[in-house]
Amino acid sequence: MTIRTLAAACGAALLAQFAPFVVSSSAFAAGTPEHWVAVWATALQPIPQHAELPSLYRAPEVAGRTVRQIVYPTLSGKTARIHLSNAYGKTPLVIDELRIARSVGGAAAVEGGGSRVTFGGRGAVRIPPGGELDSDPIVIDVVEGSPYAISAFMGPEQRIVAWHRVSNQVNYVSGPGNHTADASAAPFRGRFTQYVWVTELSVEAAVPSAAVAAIGDSITDGMRSSLNLNRRWPDLLARRLAASGAQSTAIVNLGISGNRLLSDSPCYGDALASRFDHDVLRRPGVKAAILLIGINDINFAAMPPHGGLDCDFPHTSVTAADLIAGYQRVIAAARRNGVKVFGATLTPASLPPERENIRLAVNRWIRTGHAFDGVVDFDAALRDRAQPDRLQRAFDSGDHIHPSDAGYAAMADAVLVEAVVSAALK
Repeated sequence: MTIRTLAAACGAALLAQFAPFVVSSSAFAAGTPEHWVAVWATALQPIPQHAELPSLYRAPEVAGRTVRQIVYPTLSGKTARIHLSNAYGKTPLVIDELRIARSVGGAAAVEGGGSRVTFGGRGAVRIPPGGELDSDPIVIDVVEGSPYAISAFMGPEQRIVAWHRVSNQVNYVSGPGNHTADASAAPFRGRFTQYVWVTELSVEAAVPSAAVAAIGDSITDGMRSSLNLNRRWPDLLARRLAASGAQSTAIVNLGISGNRLLSDSPCYGDALASRFDHDVLRRPGVKAAILLIGINDINFAAMPPHGGLDCDFPHTSVTAADLIAGYQRVIAAARRNGVKVFGATLTPASLPPERENIRLAVNRWIRTGHAFDGVVDFDAALRDRAQPDRLQRAFDSGDHIHPSDAGYAAMADAVLVEAVVSAALK
């Protein structure tokens, strides 16, 4: 077990305060496997702090209840671990029991309760504000593409203050009590479509297995794709990899809907240029990334400010040069860490001429600037040939920005699998 990241505020005194629950990073170093690869992951964002939140930003009640989340790994393994995060937390994250089991549909899991997850040999864990923690290794058959239920019995005062808001996956909350070992779906009457606290499932894999991080905004997050069907483009790319026989490469989705390259948001998370180090470069086994970001930077300046919760704040105007400078920062950080970055062209969004010209200038640079290790031309895959500032009708989910399931499939098909796998496994 290792503590991968602790916020600066979590100094030695704070760790000592939580000593019964949190062990030091060196306590189990000798038994730590050498090659872990993330096979499922998500990126967190803080929940807006506002007196009158709209319903879509209100988190479910979880104190003293069991939260069951469904994840789909993209690489198989025999030993796994779960990564927990209390990022953005103001109080300790308290989980009194954690289990992982094969899901058999909805909130139901296999009989037998699955595998109990421990932290330094203990079943309960307490993570200080800003802290993150890997579990002890779990002996379990992880099968690529199969659903797993991760069930956490929450402390009696636990609240949700951060989440991954657009999961496109139904997750579950029970009534009061510890239902982590329950196979039945009956206790899990509450439903929500976010991910909380569990930010990664990794497996011990043979060298040279690796992961590719798909990182960006709502188009990587899979906004408006079919609920519970895993039809985001990274899901479909993972299936392409499996079908091609490339069974040593995982795909992890680190998109955040509404995310921008250069600006933080009260609703849509930290700027990608800021979160790239944490969300990608510190992720175990990640050796390549596909970067699709920038359309929200171009658009949000034109969104009218409004009172109350203004998710588009700050309404920062950007130029193509601003975005290119941001990409270069990300590329430089990746190079320092031995990670290859593929630049994805910005997809059509029916923009007015001034904003469309920025998109076109950015795409020209991505294609011809030779700054990235490769290019994924999502724009060419999705655009209407007669009206190239628009999505093809069959690829449009209806809002003229987000692809349909067919559009996401076309995006996955546009990725040169051999180039991405080669970059990841070098």
